[in-house]
Amino acid sequence: MKKIAVCIISGGMDSALSAKIAQKDGYEIVALHFNYGQRTEAKELDCFRKVAHSVGAVHHYEIDLPFFEAIGASALTDKSIDVPTGGIEEGVPITYVPFRNGIFLSIASAIAEKHGAEALFIGVVEEDSSGYPDCRETYINQMQKAINLGTKDETNLQIRMPLVALKKSQIVTQSKALGVSLENTWSCYKEEEKACGVCDSCRLRLKGFAEAGVVDPISYAS
Repeated sequence: MKKIAVCIISGGMDSALSAKIAQKDGYEIVALHFNYGQRTEAKELDCFRKVAHSVGAVHHYEIDLPFFEAIGASALTDKSIDVPTGGIEEGVPITYVPFRNGIFLSIASAIAEKHGAEALFIGVVEEDSSGYPDCRETYINQMQKAINLGTKDETNLQIRMPLVALKKSQIVTQSKALGVSLENTWSCYKEEEKACGVCDSCRLRLKGFAEAGVVDPISYAS
C-alpha cells in the first residue's frame, strides 16, 4: 500500500531537503506551496516547481494567502518595513510572519485529509534558524496533537520535521549527499535576481555553506 506525505515546500533549501527525505523514505509526494505576498514570491514559486518536479510529486498545490500582506507586521510582507541587513538579531526578528507555520500546517492538514496522507513534512530548523517561535519542535508537536483532535479518527497525521535539530552546515552536507539541486533553491528575503548576501537568511545560508566547505551555487550581489 502506498504511503502519502504532504510536503510543505517554500523553495528554500531546508524544505527541499525535507521533501527529498520524504521521497527517500518511500512516500508519494503531495507538494504544497504558499504565495503570501512575500517579497521574493515569484522566485520562491519557481524554485518550488523545480523542487516538486525533482521529487516526483504526484499532486501540486499553490495556495494564495493575500491576507498576510493585508495585515503586514513583517518585513517579508510589508514593503514599508525594511529587511534588516546588519546581522542576525536577538529575539524574534521583524521578518517573522505572525503564526505563518500554524496557518500553513492547518491548510496542509486539510489537504492531507483529502488525499489520505499519513505524514506532513515541514523543513523547520530550530537550533540554527532565525529565532522564529513557530519553528520550535515543542510547538510543532502541540500542533500535531491539535490537528489530530480536529480531524477524522482515521486521519492520524504525523508531522515530520527531519531537520529540526540540524545546523545549516549539516543541511548543506545532507543535501549534497542526497542529490538535492541546491541551485534550484532560494533563501534571500529581499531580491529575486541575485541574492542580497546580507539579510539574515542569506547570512545563515552562506555561513552553512562555508562551514560545510561547499560553494553555494546561486548568485549573490555582494
